[in-house]
Amino acid sequence: MEMTNVSLKRGCLVVEDNDGVASQEETKKQKVSECCLINSQDGVEHEGLHSSENEPGPPEAGSTKKEEKNCSAHVREEEEEEEEEEGLPETGEEEEPESFADMMKHGLTELDVGITKFVSPHEGFSGILKERYSDFVVHEIGKDGRISHLDDLSVPVDEEDPPEDALTVLTAEDRQQLEELQLFKNKETNVAIEVIEDTKEKRTIIHQAIKSLFPGLETKTEDREGRKYIVAYHAAGKKALAKVRTAADPRKHSWPKSRGSYCHFVLYKENKDTMDAINVLSKYLRVKPNIFSYMGTKDKRAITVQEIAVLKISAQRLAHLNKCLMNFKLGNFSYQKTPLKLGELQGNHFTVVLRNITGTEEQVQQAMQSLKETGFINYYGMQRFGTTAVPTYQVGRAILQNAWTEVMDLILKPRSGAEKGYLVKCREEWAKTKDPASALKKLPVKRCVEGQLLRGLSKYGMKNIVSAFGIIPRNNRLMYIHSYQSYVWNNMVSKRVEDYGLKPVPGDLVLKGATATYIEEDDVNNYSIHDVVMPLPGFDVIYPKHKISEAYREMLTADNLDIDNMRHTIRDYSLSGAYRKIIIRPQNVSWEVIAYDDPKIPLFNTDVDNLEGKPPPVFASEGKYRALKMDFSLPPSTYATMAIREVLKMDTSIKKQTQLNTNWLR
Repeated sequence: MEMTNVSLKRGCLVVEDNDGVASQEETKKQKVSECCLINSQDGVEHEGLHSSENEPGPPEAGSTKKEEKNCSAHVREEEEEEEEEEGLPETGEEEEPESFADMMKHGLTELDVGITKFVSPHEGFSGILKERYSDFVVHEIGKDGRISHLDDLSVPVDEEDPPEDALTVLTAEDRQQLEELQLFKNKETNVAIEVIEDTKEKRTIIHQAIKSLFPGLETKTEDREGRKYIVAYHAAGKKALAKVRTAADPRKHSWPKSRGSYCHFVLYKENKDTMDAINVLSKYLRVKPNIFSYMGTKDKRAITVQEIAVLKISAQRLAHLNKCLMNFKLGNFSYQKTPLKLGELQGNHFTVVLRNITGTEEQVQQAMQSLKETGFINYYGMQRFGTTAVPTYQVGRAILQNAWTEVMDLILKPRSGAEKGYLVKCREEWAKTKDPASALKKLPVKRCVEGQLLRGLSKYGMKNIVSAFGIIPRNNRLMYIHSYQSYVWNNMVSKRVEDYGLKPVPGDLVLKGATATYIEEDDVNNYSIHDVVMPLPGFDVIYPKHKISEAYREMLTADNLDIDNMRHTIRDYSLSGAYRKIIIRPQNVSWEVIAYDDPKIPLFNTDVDNLEGKPPPVFASEGKYRALKMDFSLPPSTYATMAIREVLKMDTSIKKQTQLNTNWLR
């Protein structure tokens, strides 16, 4: 989920982080709108602050004028529809930095969520992260260890594919009429398309286009008053159409048996999160989003490259989108027998530019050498805990306490911090009336957590908050209690580092396979700090055999929770717990300091730049500004912000970074 969308004129700290190991129970992804202020449990960091820049996407290489016209009309139509569905009014106004900084005075700092320690003794320095979204590039590392790159736009040759012209021959009006016919949305029994250029080849292409793009429709050629028409009609009734349109078998009647059922491709996207990207692709292809699969979600404010699989959509149809969609590129197509699964990735490779750094060469060298050799504390990043004065871990704690009135109150009450205006009005209405139906009317976006809870309260009544809360998608509900687990873990790992430093001690935990075991006195020298894990609280974990164990107990007792009984009366909220390494050492670490004069120029080439043959940027030895370009790979469920925090020795919270950026602007 994407956090509240508030602009800042220059400078943005919050970054996308590594894809976590997604919950094994996560079988269903549901898009939730921007007003929800929590992030997913899989360790992916989400947007807390968006830049006001409007950077251009990759050019529409190879488009003909006709294609551009048809595509752009269709894309505009899709985007308008999406905006209307989401109900996100565009004010066209941008928050002033001072105004935003003022709102964020009530936001969380790292101290609030237990992030207090560093690994290296080096002196920190300042820098601006994500001044442009193109300063942050993520390449997925697949299960085979290869880094995903978009470096091939060619389409596998397949004789059974329709010719390329089949995808561009229909006008936007033709497409709309055929879609309405396909979905039984009009009273007509057929759609007739006049063949202007009456040749057999032209007619064949139109026949193929209709059958390829609109499964369930058949076509025939008719003469009407001396003119030739291709007539599309339903081959069978609604039952046959429903069968054709299922996610399990959307193209059964036309998919070659010799070909793998899944088309795998590499998706390059700019400034779009993964679910938004898939929603755009599915709308354009006229299929349901659930026929797409992927190994991990990628966030919005970045350039990201990842592998996607889609069921029974040809590479040819997918490649056609390159001529129509801005900020996307699809390539490296192949047909496979299996989809992709969440959590299968090995991690992500990051290329990050920190602009306008103040550190000396020596400071940078010390910081990066420490990151490479020792690593960073594997804290859960700030995005795990929300951006307003009501942290998500507080909601999670109330759920675990069975304090349902407090859960309702925490989610719906007015709070300080940066939020969209309509959400503020909704909260004010709730505080004034305690009427869920009345508060719901203030929300144009009904799919956010607040909207879903209000809908649940309208349906089940104020005395059945548990059922009302249950309307919220399961994964989003679990995010709250996972946020509480993360809060406990952060605090406990800070205490562990405070009390015992960066070396293993007897009573620490290490993993042997998936099983946690204690380090014994005579075994200490066989381990390093990189082997030590700490538990997230739950009923299926063990705790260290030293004073940190008592610290866990004290913290949960103070929160009115029983560490010996983490099973909840509602099974969904029973915490089994897990183990997490306390120190992560990034792989493939490299860096360089770049001198530059123009803050708007890109400082490295993207995959699309390389595909287009752009030469890499050349820099002078002296410049007005200096930037640190970092490359590193992280395993799943780790936060890139925490690696960057270790380098800069700066608080990564939006509250602190907004103050720094505001001062920089002045």
